[in-house]
This record gives sequence, structure tokens and C-alpha cells, in this order.
Amino acid sequence: MKRMIGRLGLALLVFGFCFFKGQTPQNYIYTSSGDLQEIEKMITRKDVGGVQIVYNWRALETSKDVYDFSVIEKDLQYLTSLHKKLFIQLQDRFFEPQARYIPDYVLNEKEYTGGLVAQYDNPGENKPVGSGWVTQQWNPAVRMRYQKLIGELAKKFDGKIQGINLPETSIDIDMKKDKTNFSCDRYFQAELDNLKFAKSVFHQSYVLQYVNFFPCEWENDHQYMSRLFDFADKNNIGLGGPDIVPDKKAQMKNSYPFFNKYKGKLSLVAMAVQEPTLTYTNPKTKKPFTKEEFVSYAQDYLGVNIIFWSVESPWLRDPKID
Repeated sequence: MKRMIGRLGLALLVFGFCFFKGQTPQNYIYTSSGDLQEIEKMITRKDVGGVQIVYNWRALETSKDVYDFSVIEKDLQYLTSLHKKLFIQLQDRFFEPQARYIPDYVLNEKEYTGGLVAQYDNPGENKPVGSGWVTQQWNPAVRMRYQKLIGELAKKFDGKIQGINLPETSIDIDMKKDKTNFSCDRYFQAELDNLKFAKSVFHQSYVLQYVNFFPCEWENDHQYMSRLFDFADKNNIGLGGPDIVPDKKAQMKNSYPFFNKYKGKLSLVAMAVQEPTLTYTNPKTKKPFTKEEFVSYAQDYLGVNIIFWSVESPWLRDPKID
């Protein structure tokens, strides 16, 4: 039976790859749970294939080994009724000072050493630096609990959702003040371990890793980026990222050239145009990037199959359907 399921899962992924390959990127909407009915007009557009919804760890594991997936079930039922697909983003890092959305037991029990570490972020263009939190995935005890959640999600939703994606690899913590046994190598291995585990339990739905930067690395000088792309290619894992910004210098020194190198080889490439992405301007026109410019770069250079669009994207508010 397991062998049959494995073959079925592989067949579905191959079918999905053939379906996406060589086509203009599909449009999906990126949003939070609870907002679906408010944006139903966007979701039901003929040029929108589905929705990527962000769910945080705390909302799904209310206490140790007590899981509540009712919000995902509700969202999945709603989208299925509209003949749209669901992509889950499982969030373990947060970009606001008050956002500490992991279970209380991980925050408080000694073995998890606080569960979170402060991090800093500078999203968008001309935006102030903000602070937030990242989960200590390099702590084996924390990582074990996070993987337990992934396993429970697979039991419930594998084959029902289109895919699950793990959040971006970029973090920025104060390593001089760190007391959690962090190292860049431990962080990289932890991210790879989570991805490997997710792939081992999700056999039919896509597994996608967002990748943009790795701490300590620039221009692949630790081979983190090259190792991740090689691992994804060999294990039928999708890759993506939180931002499509044409020719952005920092990304061109990190993940973007690898997307180009592996164009057409990965099982899935799915990237986002989120709210901060919309703040960037085209240096040639001095105006915000247009939908056409985002799509052209995503398809031609990055090899993107799905674009997760912010609800703030101007074209989604246009009643005309392309």
C-alpha cells in the first residue's frame, strides 16, 4: 500500500510539473486566514488559480500535542467550493515586536531555551528597520516539535492541499549576544532537516522551501545556496521566495542566479509579490514595477510557475480580467 501511495504521489508531482512547465506563471493570492470572504471577488477571478494562506505555529498547536486545524479545514472547504486550490505557508518567524506566535510550552519550558530569538528586518524600499522573532530551529528540541506539527498536518491534508511551504531562509540575529548555541552551519542544517522531514511525510502535495539569503553567506561562499538547490533538484522539492524584484542587487548575489541556473529543473518554483515588494521602483521608469514587469522577470529569468500576489496588488482591484 505504501509503495502504491508513493507511486501515486510521484505521478501527481510529475503531472503537476508538466502542467506548470513552460506556461505563463499561474496567479495565486497571498493572504492571511480569516480574510477569504472579504476578497471573494478576487479569488473567483478566472485568472486566479488559488490562495496561499499563512498559518502560524501557535494557532495550530494550542498546547503540547493538542492540534487545532479547524481554520485550515474551513479555508480548504471554502476554497474547494469555489474550485480554487490551497497552499499553506507554515510560519515560524515573525516581523513585528509583539508577534511571538509559537506555543507557550516552547516559549517557557527550559529545554527550548526561550523558543524565539530577536531578529531584525528591513522590508521593502525606504522602509524603517523593524524587529521581530525567529524560532530556534537550530535547537534540536524545538525542531522536533516543529516537525511533529508538520507530520500532523501531513496526516490530515496530504493530497488535499496543493502544497505546503516553509518560510524564507533569511534571518538577521545578533550573534554576539546569542546564548542559544546558534551557528550558521547549524541553522543551515536545521533548515535542510525540516525540509527533508516535510518531504518524507507529504507524498502527494507539493513541498516548497522559500529561499532568499542565508546568514553568514554572500555569493554562495559557504555553499549553502548551491547545496540547497542541489538537494531540492535531487529530491523533487520546490523552491521559491518571498519577493520578486527584477534584478535586485542583493538577490542577484544570492538566490536569483540559482533559480536561473535551475530553470525548468525543479518540481515547482513559486514566488511572491508581497506588500513590501510593491514598494520597489523600476530604475528605468522611476515608477513602481508593473504586473507585466513582475511576470516577465519571474517567467523569463527565474522560471516561476506560480506567483503569490498580495491583495494590495493594483491589478487585482481592476474589475477587468486579463
